Amino acid sequence: MTSTLGIPTTADLRSRAARALHALGADLPEPGKLPARTPITGGTLATLQYSDPSAVDAAITAADNVFREWRTVPAPRRAAVVRRLGELLVEHQAALADLVTLEAGKIGAEARGEVQEMIDVCEFAVGLSRQLYGRTIASERPGHRLSETWHPLGVVGVISAFNFPVAVWAWNTAIALVCGDTVVWKPSETTPLTALACHTLLRRAAVETGFDPGIHQLVQGGADVGRQLVDDHRIALLSATGSTRMGRTVAPRVAARFGRCLLELGGNNAAIVTPSADLELTTRAVVFSAAGTAGQRCTSLRRLIVHADIAGPLLERLDRAYRQLRVGDPFADGVLVGPLINGQAYQGMQAAIERARADYGELLCGGERVDVAGDESYYVRPAVLRMHAQTEVVREETFAPLLYVMTYRDFDLAIEMHNAVSQGLSSSIFTTDQREAERFLAPDGSDCGIANVNIGTSGAEIGGAFGGEKDTGGGRESGSDSWKAYMRRATNTVNYSSELPLAQGIVFG
Repeated sequence: MTSTLGIPTTADLRSRAARALHALGADLPEPGKLPARTPITGGTLATLQYSDPSAVDAAITAADNVFREWRTVPAPRRAAVVRRLGELLVEHQAALADLVTLEAGKIGAEARGEVQEMIDVCEFAVGLSRQLYGRTIASERPGHRLSETWHPLGVVGVISAFNFPVAVWAWNTAIALVCGDTVVWKPSETTPLTALACHTLLRRAAVETGFDPGIHQLVQGGADVGRQLVDDHRIALLSATGSTRMGRTVAPRVAARFGRCLLELGGNNAAIVTPSADLELTTRAVVFSAAGTAGQRCTSLRRLIVHADIAGPLLERLDRAYRQLRVGDPFADGVLVGPLINGQAYQGMQAAIERARADYGELLCGGERVDVAGDESYYVRPAVLRMHAQTEVVREETFAPLLYVMTYRDFDLAIEMHNAVSQGLSSSIFTTDQREAERFLAPDGSDCGIANVNIGTSGAEIGGAFGGEKDTGGGRESGSDSWKAYMRRATNTVNYSSELPLAQGIVFG
């Protein structure tokens, strides 16, 4: 291993976590067997209690009971809780961002950006509370009014992942609350402190606006806690973020009880770079998308499909940029790449590199482990591999900073290569040719839920619906009309006449 920037000790980080929690008003519960580990050193910041089956059942029961009153509160009044949550997030942005860095390993700028995303979605949800529109439909019967209305759905279960430990929760919770739902949240067991902090802030927001804090429940633990949410008929909607494998287990079980699922699963995202592309802009976008968050975003760029005529110049630029990336303490100024979440992520990356090499791939740069804090933490230099074909390993998602580069000659082939994976989350094209851009966005272009032009695959704004197709699960969260997933639709017919005409002209009796 090579050595680079030094970092604080686990004791220093433990103190920093305690200060952040104190600032957020969150008191640690009694010590338990659930470790809050930091990937910065691999050490333990605290231990928490697992939620046993009775505690999970009690949380669902409480959320279900509170829902019966919460659903009758007018939506603009429900929004007061979310508005206050947004204000508290502005006030405590630095402290919550510290916890995100401590538990997920994100550099400071990305951690603060994630909390800003929470603030943004709170603002969106407050505005949405006055726009939960139905519609009026022309009736074929005289003296009748036909319309659609939307009503609160029930208890929403949220299962979130480590890589966005607070933003994805906020996407779901802010929208669910203004829609009149209550929430039971099971965060990743690797980020329990950030969850405790968010839970504390939301319950404070509820109390300060005069509402029952039981609108939000927190349960901590592993897969067994998740299964209890999956199988409980009182969970009207289960929003789950994680691997495709997890989704294949969750979806049939929820469907078996006729519940609803909102799945955000894996992504194997690609960008096409055409001969007309602005290579300076492309390089900056590619590096951020592929190396940011140490490649641990669902929207991370994993495949680069470059026209053969410009592959050389672009790879030279990428090589220079990658060699300048500073790997180390995510709290340190100038560091752009923090740690992988754990040793399993590191081993997965190394195994993928070896498989790619066996497929005649050439490792252009990176891939080596960096000795920052000893054997219990896992820092790695982002890697670029030149591949001669889109082999099996390229078609799989490796959750690490690993970028495969392939070339093409024909634009139709580039799109075919782009779509030839099972995932369908995010995609990009870099071009100044309008025809190429429009073709990429056309029905026979990118098959992903997110398709960008001259911008990377990561960094979505909250105003648009977030999600993907195929093995990505089909769910949509955050902006646009994603709110409809959290409500139930009713078709209403009102007869204000003195007659009783039947639809389709049927005469009965």
